[in-house]
Amino acid sequence: MPDFIDTHAHIYLDDFKEDIAQVIAQCRSEGVNKIFMPNIDPDSVEDMLALERAFPESCFAMMGLHPCSVKPGFEKALALVESWLARRKFIAVGEIGIDLYWDKSFLKEQQAAFIIQSNLAKKYRLPIVIHCRESFDETIALVEQLNDGSLKGVFHCFTGTVEEAERVIRQGFYLGLGGVTTFKNGGMDKVVPYLDMDHVLLETDSPYLAPVPYRGKRNQPGYIPLIAGRIAELKGITLAEVAEKTTSNAENLFKI
Repeated sequence: MPDFIDTHAHIYLDDFKEDIAQVIAQCRSEGVNKIFMPNIDPDSVEDMLALERAFPESCFAMMGLHPCSVKPGFEKALALVESWLARRKFIAVGEIGIDLYWDKSFLKEQQAAFIIQSNLAKKYRLPIVIHCRESFDETIALVEQLNDGSLKGVFHCFTGTVEEAERVIRQGFYLGLGGVTTFKNGGMDKVVPYLDMDHVLLETDSPYLAPVPYRGKRNQPGYIPLIAGRIAELKGITLAEVAEKTTSNAENLFKI
């Protein structure tokens, strides 16, 4: 059976409270043996770390402040992020970034938080996991500004153009492909065939953005093979090749 890694899943949220053991078991039955969990804000840390303790061979935590949680006074939350990074090992700083979909009024604060957390990633020699909804240009500009060769990471939930993908890859970053890749009108059928598999990771963003045929329902890491299968179809390669390459990429980036 192919060996997969879900590089982005919020399975510590209440959506999974009633059946998390079954979700983990289903992941393993599908060959999804590792799940990487990005943090959201100070309130999500406890549940995330509890899940990591419960399933230490499957679940791996990140530490960061999600852009939608960046508000005036965000410095206090970032102080907590830094204190956790100094206290124990995490696999990445994330998820961080810029989100201009819901609210454009905190762009400056989000940019400042991104810079601070990217510098923390450099300090602790960790990759960054980037959220950039409706903000690709603003976010890649910051990466290009900050990247002195020591910054690495992934653009999570990539749904951009071939040209945008090439811009990401030029920075040595990876592209996180998820459920949108399977959507009929998602546009990724025009992009994935041209992507360099050396820079592709698999993710679900559970519980959001479930792939076809589960679109609109709760997403979960066990659906990773559906995403991988669509990538294999679009690239004209085998499912096993997608699994091997994306797992190797994830292990290389996150040092697992």
